[in-house]
Amino acid sequence: MSSSRLTAAHRSLAFGTRLKVTNRHNGRSVVVRINDRGPFIKGRVLDLSRAAAQDIGMVSSGTAKVCYEIVASK
Repeated sequence: MSSSRLTAAHRSLAFGTRLKVTNRHNGRSVVVRINDRGPFIKGRVLDLSRAAAQDIGMVSSGTAKVCYEIVASK
C-alpha cells in the first residue's frame, strides 16, 4: 500500500472500491480507494495509508474511531 496515495486496506471489499471515511472525533473526511487486504488485528476494520490518515487527522494517534460508506464500487 502506497503511503502517499489516498488508499486503504479492507478484508473483503473489492479492490477499486471507493470509500468515504470520516474521523468520528473531528468530523474530517477523506475518499480512499481499496487496494490491499487487511488489517488483521482484532477490532480493526480499515488500514489507511499515511496520506489518508493525515487528511483526517489521525497520524499522531495511529488509530481512530471512524465511520465509512461506499461511494463507488467495482
